[in-house]
Amino acid sequence: MKAGRSTRLLAGALLAVLLLYFFFRGVDLDAIGRAFRSADPTELVAVAAITVVTYAARAWRWGDLLAPLARVPFGRLFSATLVGFMTGLVIPRAGEVVRPYLVARRHALSISAAFASIIVERLVDLITVLGLFSLYLYVLPAPKAQVQGGLMTELKRAGLLAAAGALGVLAVLLVFHGQADRALAFMDRVLVRLPERLAAPIGEGLRAFSAGLAVLQAPWPHLLKIAGQSLFTWLSIALGITVTNHAFGIHLPFHASFLMLGFLTVGVAVPTPGMVGGFHVAYQLALTQAYGVDKGTAAAAGIACHALTNLPVLMLGLFFLTREGLTLGKVAEMADRGADGRGLDGPRESGGRGVPRVNP
Repeated sequence: MKAGRSTRLLAGALLAVLLLYFFFRGVDLDAIGRAFRSADPTELVAVAAITVVTYAARAWRWGDLLAPLARVPFGRLFSATLVGFMTGLVIPRAGEVVRPYLVARRHALSISAAFASIIVERLVDLITVLGLFSLYLYVLPAPKAQVQGGLMTELKRAGLLAAAGALGVLAVLLVFHGQADRALAFMDRVLVRLPERLAAPIGEGLRAFSAGLAVLQAPWPHLLKIAGQSLFTWLSIALGITVTNHAFGIHLPFHASFLMLGFLTVGVAVPTPGMVGGFHVAYQLALTQAYGVDKGTAAAAGIACHALTNLPVLMLGLFFLTREGLTLGKVAEMADRGADGRGLDGPRESGGRGVPRVNP
């Protein structure tokens, strides 16, 4: 497991170095320095504050995603959210195991069900980003600074394909939950061909995962609340991007950040430690190719935005990590178990409320 983790980290680090090479290629380093010296420090501090608000909004929404299964206090959700995202920055794929574990170990729900809520959360995020991206491309007026050319045509095509994919995944999840008995019966027929030691935990995990999709059948007011929370979350992220740009003298309208969100969604999907490289290249490309910003200023803004949207998460996440009784070493072991399919719904926590847990 450690060898596999080391290999993934090394591959991710090499990819990050390659992306950073492209990020800095052709950039005047003195121009980056000048951009930082002229940046507005008050606005940069504001970006860090906006980041904390964003993660509070994520925790608030996660509580409503979990509501059909269990009522989790906001403080617990906020702590788990920051620890999850912090560990995800340091250890690949750790957050998707740690967050379910932290809420499930003290509340009456399984880790698989909590994990399903994160799958739904990511899908809602994708749909929200695509909605804002489409709003920019098809509805809102183009900023005066927008570069004319074939870029927008290609982006419109890519946006339509991504939207179709996201809606397709949502449809599959709805069918899986709505027809859970049939779907699970089919999977039982498939799993019977496997050894019992594999089939039993997979079958139990699928049933818990199906239960975790209960929010998809929640009343419309509840779903609309989640949609509103998602919109607030991503508008706060867009505000952080806008304020960062303003700090470096890049005066674009607020809705220009909707286009940048589309670029950044692709950039952060690149599997590098801490989103290094992918985020930077995507930010720089959005500003230079869509709005004609010079590379030095775009690079400085990208570096600042990456730092100011991750440093608060790292600091607060490390603080809450110790309060949760975890270490990065234990988190790495949990991530390995999750990657091997052994990290969900393990033995029950002694002294707790009898809910399953991951053995750290």
